[in-house]
Parts: sequence; C-alpha cells; structure tokens
Amino acid sequence: MYIFDGAMGTMLQAAGLEEGYCPELFNIEKPEVVKNIHAQYLQHGSDVITTNTFGACGLKLEDYDLQDRVREINIAAVKVAKDAIAEFKPSARVAGSMGPTGRFLQPLGNMSFDSIYDTYREQAEALIEGGVDFIIIETIIDVQEMRAALLASLDAREAAGKTKEDVQIICQFSFSEDGRTITGTPPAVATTIVEAMGADIIGINCSLGPEQITPLIEEIASVTNLPIICQPNAGMPQLINKQTVFPLTAEEMGPLMLPIVDAGASYVGGCCGTTPAHIQAISDAVKAHTPKERAHVEPKTIITSRTKLLELGHNTKPLIIGERINPTGRKVLAQELRDGSFIRVKRDALDQVEAGADILDVNMGVAGMDQTPLMERAIFELSMLVETPLSIDTLDPAAMEVALKNYPGRALINSVNGEEESITHVMPLAKRYGAALLCLPICSGDLPEKAEDRVALAESIVNRAYGYGLQPHDLLLDPLVLTLASGEDSARQTLRTLQLYKEKFGFPTVMGLSNISFGMPQRPYLNGQFLTMALACGLTTPIMNPLNYPAKKAFVSSTTLLGWDPGSAEFIKEYGYEDETSAPGNAAPKGPEKKSFDSNDPLANIRACVEQGEKEAIVDLVKKALADGMDPLDITKKGLSEAMNVVGDKFGSGKLFLPQVMLAAETMQAAFNTIKEIIPASESLDKGTVVVATVKGDIHDLGKNIVAALLENNGYKIVDLGKDVDPEVIVQAIKDNKAALVGICSLMTTTMPQIDNTIAAIRAAGLKTKVMVGGAVVSQDYADQAGADIYAKDGIAAVNHANDYFETLEK
Repeated sequence: MYIFDGAMGTMLQAAGLEEGYCPELFNIEKPEVVKNIHAQYLQHGSDVITTNTFGACGLKLEDYDLQDRVREINIAAVKVAKDAIAEFKPSARVAGSMGPTGRFLQPLGNMSFDSIYDTYREQAEALIEGGVDFIIIETIIDVQEMRAALLASLDAREAAGKTKEDVQIICQFSFSEDGRTITGTPPAVATTIVEAMGADIIGINCSLGPEQITPLIEEIASVTNLPIICQPNAGMPQLINKQTVFPLTAEEMGPLMLPIVDAGASYVGGCCGTTPAHIQAISDAVKAHTPKERAHVEPKTIITSRTKLLELGHNTKPLIIGERINPTGRKVLAQELRDGSFIRVKRDALDQVEAGADILDVNMGVAGMDQTPLMERAIFELSMLVETPLSIDTLDPAAMEVALKNYPGRALINSVNGEEESITHVMPLAKRYGAALLCLPICSGDLPEKAEDRVALAESIVNRAYGYGLQPHDLLLDPLVLTLASGEDSARQTLRTLQLYKEKFGFPTVMGLSNISFGMPQRPYLNGQFLTMALACGLTTPIMNPLNYPAKKAFVSSTTLLGWDPGSAEFIKEYGYEDETSAPGNAAPKGPEKKSFDSNDPLANIRACVEQGEKEAIVDLVKKALADGMDPLDITKKGLSEAMNVVGDKFGSGKLFLPQVMLAAETMQAAFNTIKEIIPASESLDKGTVVVATVKGDIHDLGKNIVAALLENNGYKIVDLGKDVDPEVIVQAIKDNKAALVGICSLMTTTMPQIDNTIAAIRAAGLKTKVMVGGAVVSQDYADQAGADIYAKDGIAAVNHANDYFETLEK
C-alpha cells in the first residue's frame, strides 16, 4: 500500500497564493513555500509526493504568458520535491503531475490530437528529465485527452531511455455523480482503453468524495489486474457563510477510505479539500487494515467506443459487424464521398445500429481519392453520432493511423495479413493505439485452400504479433471465406478452419459472410444457411448486412438455437409479429417504422435530423420548407426547439451523452444559419443575448465553452468574455449588449466566492438582468445563497432555462 499526498492548491492558497498568480511559478519564485507543503505531507504519512505542475503544460501556461518556460518550471518543481524528500523522508518518491489542458479535442472542440499530444510531450519530457518516479495524468474528463497525454508520456519515457521500472505512468480520470466522465465514458471503458495503450496504474481523483467513488473503483477492478489509485475529495463541497468547505474532517475521511482499499486500490491519497491531517488519517487507517483479496480478472477481448464496452469471444453472445459503410461496389456512396457528403455514411450507420449491428466496419476506399481525410472525417462523424464501437477497415497505413488516433475508444483493425509490409505497418499501430487486431491468413497473394494451411499461416501471424507486444486477448482470427464458385470444397474448408481456430487458439473469429455467395444465384439464401453453419462451428462475429432480412433472421435464429437467447426473447421480439404462413423472402419484417427523413411532414423530417445530428441533410430540408412557404417561426419552435427538447430529455436520462448533444446542437445551428441566409430579418432567430464568463481568478473555461456553444447553436447571440473576468467587465458587457441573461461559472472551489462578488456587482449597478450560474463545484444550494436567479447543472439545463426565461419575456 502506497500513500500519496493531498491537495496542492488548497495548501498554496493557505500559504498566500493570490488571485491571478500562476501557482506553478511558486516552484521558481517561492520554492520554500512548495517545499514546506511537500514536507508536511511527507511528515504526515505520504510515500509519494506530487509536483506542483498540475497546470504546467504550454497550453495552460499561456494564460500567464509563461508558455516558453515549461521546461524550467517543471524541472524546478521536481527539484523542490526531491529536496523535500532528501531532508524529510529519503524513501519517498516523486510523481510528476500533468493536469487537463482545459481544451476539447476535435470534433468536440477545435484542438487537434497532435496539438494536445505536443503540449503533454513537452511537459512529460521535462518531468522525466527532472527525475520523477511517476508521471500522473490527473483530473481528466475526456478520454481523448487522456489518450493524447498517455501516448505523449510513453513516447517521452522511451525517448529518455527509461522503462516502466524507472517511470510508471498513472492515468487518473474524474467522474461525475452519474458515474461517467463529462463526455460520457464510464470507468470500465476508460480503463480498457488506457490499459490497452500501456498505462501502468489506473484510477480516479477529484470531483467526488470517498463514498461516491467506491463503486467506481469496484468497476475498474472488474476489468483490470493493473494497480489502482484513488484520490477523492474531502467530500462534496458545501457553501458555509459564503466560504467553500469540504465537509469531511480528517478523522471522518480515514475510515471512509477502507472500502476503496477493499475494492482494489493499492495507491491512495486525497484531492481537493484534503490536508496533511487528512493524509495522516488515511495512512493510519489503511496501514492498520488488512484489505480483502482482490479477485484476478481473466483477460478478455474487448473493444469500445467512447461510451460502450463490448466483449467478443466464444463465451459470450455472437455479435454483428455491420458492413454497409463501404463504397466498394456502391456507386452512389462513392460519388457522395467524392462530393464531400457524409449523409449516406451516417444514415447507413444509424440504420445498421437500429437493425442490430453491434460494431460498424468503416471503409473509405474510393478509387482515385486520398483515404486519409475521408477516414478522419468518418471517425469524427461516427464517433459523435453512435455509441457503437468501430472497426477500421483500410490497407492504407496513413488512413489507419489517423483513424486510430482520432477514435475515442478501443477500435478493431480489419485487418493484418502475412505480408511483411502489412505486418510492419499494421502491428505497430495496433500496439501504439491499443487496438484489437484481426488476422487474415493470406500471404504474398496466396489464398490457402486447406484449413490446416490457413491455421499454420494464422499461427505465424499471431507469433509475429506477440513479437510486437500484442497479447492473445488483442487478437481475432479470420478463417478466409472463398466463394463457392472457386471450388466445391471452399465452404467446408472455411468451416473446418473455424473449428481448428477454436481448438488451437480460442480467439474470437470474424469473417465476411457475403463472400461465400459471390457469383452465385440466391445469394441471401446461401448467406443465411452458411451463417448458421459457421456460428455452429465457432464463428463469433460475422461481418454482414444487418438490413438483409434473411441473413439477419438466420443470425437471430442461430443464436437462439445455440443458447444465447434466454427464453427466446430476442427471437420473439424480432419475429413474433410475423405471419407464420407467409413467405417473406427478402422482404423486411413488419415491425415498427424507423425514424426517417422522408416523411410527408417536413417538421418531422427536421426534428429527425436534429435528433440524429444530420447537419448536412438539414440544410436542404430547411431550404425546401422555406421555399414551400413554411413560417420560419414554425420551423424554429415546432421543428428545431422540439427536437432539442427530446435530445435534452435523453441526455438527462442517460440515453445520450455530450458528443451526441453537441452534434444535435451543431445541426440546429446549421438550420439557423440557413434561415438567416434566406430570410436575414427572420424574427424566429432573435431569441436574445446572453453574456457568459468564467469568474475572476478562474482560468478554467471548458464548461463555459460548452454552455456557450449550446446556447449559440440554439439561436442565442452569445457575448463570450472568456475566463478570469472581473465583475466590472461583466457588468459593462451586460450594459453594452443590453443582455437579459448572464451566465457565470466557476470550476475551482477557491474562486467560488467570486460568483457572489459578481452577482453583488450586477445588483449594485441596478441591472435587472437574470443571473444563471453553474460549474463543476457549484450546487443549487450555493446558487441560492449567492443570490443567483437560475442554477444550471449542465449545458442542456442552461439551454432549457434560457428558453423558459426568454419565453416569459415574449409574453
């Protein structure tokens, strides 16, 4: 058991940190203050102390015009920590802290993966040069930012000639009370992603207290054998006499850490509100406690999206990989991609998911076009649109890397073969980005006919994968499906290969179903029969068209017969309403109608577009509605606003997450812009002006940016004053813009009192403007005590409150 330290910011503030002063600059200008804080933690039980570098990357230091001093500040911070250790506890070790940049990566924000990677790489190199024992990437709320930071840290460690025995890399996420990060990632998914990429220790810090975090630590322990770290806050912050207070005393917090240790954490400490006294109590409690034995987790083949985890294999229900997002043989789709349109790609994705696809294969191979930008955009669009994990289907290494880099999950690569060029290009990418890898037994154009030859070639590919550091649970096998037209024995050999794969390797198996019937009549019938046989022989994951009725029915029937459908519930749900005497052939079942964009009701089409994030399709729909004489006010209120209400309800109930909400909001904005172009003076767009700002002293603006984007996309004029804004500046902006609503936020407990000061300044100026407040540390109780008119817990709530308020003004 290792004890980390507690809050640095809380201690710096107590030591005289002034508003507007860079905390990390203390390492150079006031090192004795930082050293004293380290000393207190070391004297109160800490085995590991964390450098004062939480905001010491270039992007954060820009706020203080210190971006050119990254190396200097970080090396100085490590030296201060090492000096404290040498004097007070020589056995202790140093963790180099890297906090969030405060920016969202594309497509949620405007920062590229490479730019975030670069800022973390610079900081990681400096920390390693200074001599840290750990790099701790902490308080991260977006899995893409964590992926960039982890990759930067791994590369910096390798470049310095270090190994994980020298410098361990810790990934600590922050989760909201709903058990997910702000962008929707639950602990099991986050853990799976970063473990596959090479994290050494995984855990949670900040945002929640010990009681709220305990079940999240249990979830992490259910999917990994890696060491787990936990650094909770001293409870959930409260406002008492206009002061932010963390309610848990040291005596109360110590025992509350024991369930966390029993859940599997072997590194514990504190975050916001914790002091040396808290760390002493934690140390005393856990070191006197004998934790429960942690259960071993058997490695499984898992792929994920940002929000969803899927297990593949022989011990779980077979899954469908949807094949439709592929322009090969689809002239209309290929032409749309040439024209820069992704409407059909997104519709194919939604249709396949609705039809039962568990994974979506993504192929952007259009003849004569560079696949790389097409693949990048496809990944951006689809990762925002659906929760379904993706399979990256390309032979182009550049397109493959851009997809893996920008995919916020653990993807499946389809595929690698026995060619040396394929192995040397694909396997390093799979290892680097933590992807699962499908192995196809082809080499030098040779298509082995016999099952034994395919197995031998697959084994050689698998061994090469092990040489690149990939593990058995990273790999899947393709049996190689040759058309019946190539020989009467082709189907039998494929089925035999599936059987041998299961016996020899036990890996999940994937195959393209429709290949078997190429050039044959009655293709749907042949595909369905072959699928049934393949599933019985060991196929776990067919690549197929779930919209093909006979094939889908064969899949559901087979999984039911093989015992994967308890009570035949899925079969009855899918086919229980059919007329058993009919012969449906290729017809689709008589089920509920799918939501589409070709209804006779133009407003229904517009609502469907917003709900599904079709920002390209909505432009033509709005243009047509206006050309047909529809009132833009009806389009706005009965189409766009109603759709966003549905999106908001789904977000509130956990059915949608921030990426889908942002996509819907962007679609709504595209509609507004279209109306503006055609009817510039349209009253339907004049929803009102909102001033937004982060309060004085607070340099975090991620939450404020989300709220501003959602409000703007919902038709409001936004005056964004940025971060660290004086109350007087906010007051003047309200006057200058005649704003009826102002939104102010704080993401730091230390700057929450500035909300009170800002509201007081607005009232002192005699302004009637309504004040809406929010932020990660703000609560309804705080808002009430501070005198705010509205509390918004998130961006959707802010939009709903704004809509309600401005509607009352109209009346």
